[in-house]
Amino acid sequence: MNKKVGRKDRRALVIGGSISGLFAARVLSDFYDEVIIVERDSLTPENSHRRGVPQSRHAHGLLAGGSNLLEDMFPGIKVELLEAGAVPADVANDGRWFFEGACLKRSPSSTIGVLLSRPLLESIVRGRVRNIDNVTFRENRSVRHLFSSGGQVRAVRIDDETITADLVVDASGRGSRRLKWLESLRFPVPREERVEIEISYTTRIFSRRDSDLNGDLFGVIPATAESANSGVILAQENGRWVVTLIGRFGVQAPEDIEGFLAFAKNLKAPFIYEAIRNAEPVGDAMTMKFPASVRQRYEKLSRVPKGFLVFGDAICSFNPVYGQGMSVAAMQAEALYKELSKGDEDLTRRFYKVASKVIDTPWQLAAGSDLKIPETKGKRTLAGKFMSWYVGRLHRLAHSNSQAAVAFLRVAQLLDEPSVLL
Repeated sequence: MNKKVGRKDRRALVIGGSISGLFAARVLSDFYDEVIIVERDSLTPENSHRRGVPQSRHAHGLLAGGSNLLEDMFPGIKVELLEAGAVPADVANDGRWFFEGACLKRSPSSTIGVLLSRPLLESIVRGRVRNIDNVTFRENRSVRHLFSSGGQVRAVRIDDETITADLVVDASGRGSRRLKWLESLRFPVPREERVEIEISYTTRIFSRRDSDLNGDLFGVIPATAESANSGVILAQENGRWVVTLIGRFGVQAPEDIEGFLAFAKNLKAPFIYEAIRNAEPVGDAMTMKFPASVRQRYEKLSRVPKGFLVFGDAICSFNPVYGQGMSVAAMQAEALYKELSKGDEDLTRRFYKVASKVIDTPWQLAAGSDLKIPETKGKRTLAGKFMSWYVGRLHRLAHSNSQAAVAFLRVAQLLDEPSVLL
């Protein structure tokens, strides 16, 4: 993504300055003379948590698939992240994946992920976008309304100002007002798919010692049909651990340190508890609730407004346990680049079609894992049940077979399609 193909005297506007909005703006900057990002939060100070991103205080990592695309969009950014303290990790060799009663067998691989806090990643990506000549930010501003004529969105109302645009991209996340806007413009709203998960996050930061986890950089204990409680521990910048403990359906890990440790001790594997039981806590606990994964099927609409694209979490909001959101946004940005390269004709419909294919694999992976838990509400299909059974068998094989472990992790890291597992 480094070839400028600009469309002169044309303006694109991005609603939302979070990660997905930044990715969208980076792509649009190659095709439009001017790109405006409208963000309701203040974006200063840099490297700080923002009100509009409550999940930023919890465990974050960039999957290997997303990490590769990030480098494509912003050449050299991996080095910049590492210099700022981000921790590189071989996802098949540098940590612990606990599935089906044991950890997957380790094996050195080329599958490298990046472990870091959300504010660090967002501030560095935002810095790169700020340095693009034709991109500007409008902070502390909110989009109130869209204006259309002839079936095309042509302007947005921002507080007391109206801005015309040839393309509007809604990357404002789960809180987007997109459905109200579509109804006000007399367009149909998309069919929605939901997986009711009712998860509760409790997160604490701890000081990290080189000896913790025998030098491993992460550990993951997922929920199972027998135990809906789960946890993740990830190395982060500044010599710290971020530990997120997850309960479901009314269960939440306590915020006090004694209760937090007791919850970790009762998980299906002991290694998170062992890493933090004598570690120094940093700051207070943080909590968040997430009721459901939601996917909206824009690709199936009979009519869509031209010049308006829904993007990132606004089109599909994943269970954050699986860390897919940012990487899927990067994959959507890649798809948007390819479609813009083909011209304007029927851009909206073309984008939704390819975005749906981008979303399919991570949605199937996340929904399949969540639907193993009996209390989860969602559509269970025969194909989904088979895949869940098959992956369970694969996990058991991967306890002793590194090839099986790497194959599964490459799919989970959004590098390969699930078909390779068969």
